[in-house]
Amino acid sequence: MIAPLIPRLAGVFNVTVQTMGLAVPAYLIAYGTATLFYGPLSDRWGRRPIIIACLAAFILLTALTGLSRSSTQLSVLRLITGLGAGGVVPLALTLIGDLFPYQERGRPIGWLFGAMAGGMAGGSVMGVMLEPFVSWQGLFFGVAALSIVTFFCLLRYRSLLGSRNSAAKPSFRAIVVGYWTLLDTARGRRTYGYVFVNAVFHSGVFTWLGVYFSRRYGVGEIGIGLALLGYGIPGFLFGPAIGRLADRYGRSHLIPLGLTLAGASAAALTLDIPIAVAPVLVTLLSLGYDLTQPLLAGIVTDLGPQRGQAVGLMAFILFLGFGMGSLIFGAMLPLGISTDLIIFGTCAVLAGVLALIQFRAEIRK
Repeated sequence: MIAPLIPRLAGVFNVTVQTMGLAVPAYLIAYGTATLFYGPLSDRWGRRPIIIACLAAFILLTALTGLSRSSTQLSVLRLITGLGAGGVVPLALTLIGDLFPYQERGRPIGWLFGAMAGGMAGGSVMGVMLEPFVSWQGLFFGVAALSIVTFFCLLRYRSLLGSRNSAAKPSFRAIVVGYWTLLDTARGRRTYGYVFVNAVFHSGVFTWLGVYFSRRYGVGEIGIGLALLGYGIPGFLFGPAIGRLADRYGRSHLIPLGLTLAGASAAALTLDIPIAVAPVLVTLLSLGYDLTQPLLAGIVTDLGPQRGQAVGLMAFILFLGFGMGSLIFGAMLPLGISTDLIIFGTCAVLAGVLALIQFRAEIRK
């Protein structure tokens, strides 16, 4: 929700867009760091108490963010929110791994990432378009209120989250050894490496698209929202179908296709096109993400018996990549956003070509 609002918030707090943009990686990197602990602890204490606690923390801290009086306060509260909420998404993915065999995980993972994509699209577009009417503070209070509804729904169906695990709490050494084991295989290193690269690319591009459209086309909040309208729609509509394709045919060709499509779409945004065409390219950019990250997540759930730890490591790398992508793209702004888009897009296309070799073994078995 924050990324498209960077130009607006920079004006509110009288800071540069680069300074205001730090609120994005503050949340993402903190979120990813927290997952390193939530994943393995859930393997021992159960998924239910940690998911409930993380959602409660998200509600409280999101509401407090709406009371920020400076960009520094907002960024710090976003960082703390990331630390508190870091177990929600990875543990939801872990539950899918608990409930479904590897050959059948594509569809439910598609639903999960489709919901995430829909939330991202809805939050970004609705947030930036509603801000002139409800204020940026009202957006945070509104998200907190909607999350309270989700919280009580979760409590009602908490039996679906499993029961408390009676196994002993893992030692620090056991956690470290577990992470090392996951990275000690070629499949693990390859998958986690692409999770990071994919995250850097998509976060870097998406975080600064609002600034790009504002500078290039001179549009305000509503114009930015309309230009970003397509992001998240493919995952929301076709996430389960993409998952079924992965289950049926494997992931060896879909992952390279997603990287190549996303990279080409990002670079194409720099062409001499009217802003009315931008949502089409943004939609294709989003489709590229939907063809990669959910499929990589499916592979992660098959890397070892300690599924919570495997997914926790993926979430750490994913959100670290999200944060680093935003920081790297922001640091490159002096080169020009168009130049940044071309560089990021070219790197994604090259990664897609290399993925044809790297993931050739990820076929239906």
